[in-house]
Amino acid sequence: MIEPSRTLSDAAAENQSAILQALEDRAAGAAAQAVRAFENVLAPAFPDRLALYAVGGFGRRELFPHSDVDLMLLADRIPDSPDEKAALSEFQRQLWDGRLRISLSVRLPADCKMIHEGNLEFNISLLDARFLAGAAGLDKTFRAQTPRFLQISGPDLARHLLRLVRQRYAKFHDTIYHLEPDVKESPGGIRDIHLVHWLSQLRPIEDLGDAALLEAARLFMFNLRNRLHEMSGRDNNLLNFDAQEALSDNPEAWMREYFRHARVISRAATRAVEAAEGSGGGLLASFRDWRSRLATSEFNVTRERILFRSAQSAVPDPALKLKLFEFAGRHGFKLSRSAELRVERAVPAIAELVASKPHWPYVRELFGLPNLSLALRAMHETGALKAFFPEWERIECLVTRDFYHRYTVDEHTLVTIETLEELARNKDPQRERFRALLEETDGLPLLRVALLLHDAGKGSGEDHSIASVRLASSRLKALGASEQERATVLFLIQRHLELSSLMTSRDLSDPAVTRAAADRIGTIEHLKLLTLLTYADISAVFPGALTPWRMEQLWRAYRAVADEFTRELDSDRIRTEQLNERTPAMANFLDGLPTRYLRIHTEDEIQAHFHLAEAVPIIGASIQISRGGAAFHLCVVTQDRPYLLAAIAGALASFGLNIVKADVFGNRHGLILDTFVFTDPLHNLDLNPSELDRLKGVIERAISGKIDVQKLLQGRPAGRKRPSRVEPTVLVDNAASETATLVHVTAEDAPGLLYRMASAISSLELNIEVVLLDTEAHRALDVFHITRTGHKLDDATAGTLRDMLLEACSV
Repeated sequence: MIEPSRTLSDAAAENQSAILQALEDRAAGAAAQAVRAFENVLAPAFPDRLALYAVGGFGRRELFPHSDVDLMLLADRIPDSPDEKAALSEFQRQLWDGRLRISLSVRLPADCKMIHEGNLEFNISLLDARFLAGAAGLDKTFRAQTPRFLQISGPDLARHLLRLVRQRYAKFHDTIYHLEPDVKESPGGIRDIHLVHWLSQLRPIEDLGDAALLEAARLFMFNLRNRLHEMSGRDNNLLNFDAQEALSDNPEAWMREYFRHARVISRAATRAVEAAEGSGGGLLASFRDWRSRLATSEFNVTRERILFRSAQSAVPDPALKLKLFEFAGRHGFKLSRSAELRVERAVPAIAELVASKPHWPYVRELFGLPNLSLALRAMHETGALKAFFPEWERIECLVTRDFYHRYTVDEHTLVTIETLEELARNKDPQRERFRALLEETDGLPLLRVALLLHDAGKGSGEDHSIASVRLASSRLKALGASEQERATVLFLIQRHLELSSLMTSRDLSDPAVTRAAADRIGTIEHLKLLTLLTYADISAVFPGALTPWRMEQLWRAYRAVADEFTRELDSDRIRTEQLNERTPAMANFLDGLPTRYLRIHTEDEIQAHFHLAEAVPIIGASIQISRGGAAFHLCVVTQDRPYLLAAIAGALASFGLNIVKADVFGNRHGLILDTFVFTDPLHNLDLNPSELDRLKGVIERAISGKIDVQKLLQGRPAGRKRPSRVEPTVLVDNAASETATLVHVTAEDAPGLLYRMASAISSLELNIEVVLLDTEAHRALDVFHITRTGHKLDDATAGTLRDMLLEACSV
């Protein structure tokens, strides 16, 4: 349980060295216990045959409240007699009884002079080995062989260490800018401080950046990890939202401080890694040199890093620095450290140059280059990006606390641009349609500028789309963009949530919805750009955010609106006079169904539904379940009856299934056709095929009223074990659709939520025309299209329904 406290920064500012002393004192206490147990138990049992070492963090005297105490026993031979094993057990027992969380290994001197590829952590821990007690002769042997081992095997050890670093970075998607970072393992965390320390022992590193800034960052991280351990009472290194609120009265501002320190550490780690990679030989290094063989009169590339060719570049020549970013964006290489330093010194001159005259031609050229993201990251790291776009400073390291985004606003923004670059290179067939849009558009530079500024207004306290438009408008004008170009960029920023809203909270088959969207978007060119922006924006929320399901929904939204630009709308319901080519039985089935039914179903699907309908007079309810990709599809055809949707939703919930979409259709003769798309998070249906038949049986009995759905749900685990983090909201909208009342529900997702909401709606004798479901993180975003006797709801009924749905969401 985390209790509130004053800000960590204030505490650290009082005495920056206090944390180091606390860690050393804790390590000294643990060492005293270990030495005492060694002398009492092991020294008599192994006279002059064992040496005790502190290794790892304990060896560095960095012992946090709940860290492991890493110990190594160096032996002349492996203890194997019963008495020796008993002594080792007693040694460990005394330390555990002394409340030390020990991690003990027993090694021979030969073990300490070879690389253990399966246990590289052991080799790394020896870099910090500290003798505590025992056989001086063994310690002399260890000390004598270690320099020779590092001289011979140091390069190999460094290569193995870099491999582990790349694996660790990949787990965090190679960025420090996580909203809830792991202060030990995340890039820019304590593990990177250790990385710099280890690599420096294996090879001298000339430039790690500002030593004072790096030391301040180290003390900040040590203070932070110490506090996390104290607050949680365990080895907890996750700086989640609860911890952020406990550590500061202004967590958003304080997290900016965290990211600034993490950035200092990350840059030092990057320089150490580059130095280690540059010192390596062999085929890989030769290949990298060959790949990097590129030079102009102003720049050359060495080991995949761009350098200035002339020493005159040290002079703050802003025009040359701007060419450097173009070079990076065109050829796809990062800046060398020396180039970064020269750009950093030139940032004031760059800002002065940009302010002196419009630079839109340069911006448009830069934003059309194939590797723009590399150029923008270089500009971001050196501070040059704020010279062109001062608004960037507003969102730098800005945290949005919405339990959905994973990155800071600036990192999210850069990832959106990287996402479009990846789309251009990715040959995934599922993304082919979006890649085709990207290839078709000639507005890529404008789209990328819109992405860079689409969240510039976040943190302003007002609607961020409105604030972003205002900020972008003045910036584009200052840069010299034409009126038409400004209009396109501002449109994309203003409407950047349009398709996200359309695909998750609107019925794409409702002509009024798509017609209104087409009116707002205006042109097919705008629609293509907006679709690509939405693709990038959703993808950059967190890895995997644009699931195959959401990707398909986005494409459906694009197609639905695109159709509005080329065709006229039909009537909302199918009429018999439209069905002359159908058989009388089929015409009777289709009569009165929403026109959208014909748009969203293939002819084969319509025939299958018709055959299900033919069986209804005989069996009462026709049920079909099939597998489609990562989801299951359920179709239920039966005569309309009260609580029908609630019964089906409850039956699905009783199996732990997650409904991701539902469509409700009804014809003129009272026949209901409900379709659901659901997933099986626990994979019960895959692992137990017979469960599909049992599910069909439960749905059939629930529809007929032979079983109590409420009792079925009582057997499920409780859906919410702590207070909801999402305040439920219900918005009733009578203007969005011409035929139905739209009810938007946002609530914390929980088992049985749709069942409770559908039951509330049915209890008022209302008809559910369409249900649109989506889930973001743990938030349920549901939209119901509701009528009463074929009409929209009156104000009194709408108010009652709103109250009942809020109650259903609060259970």
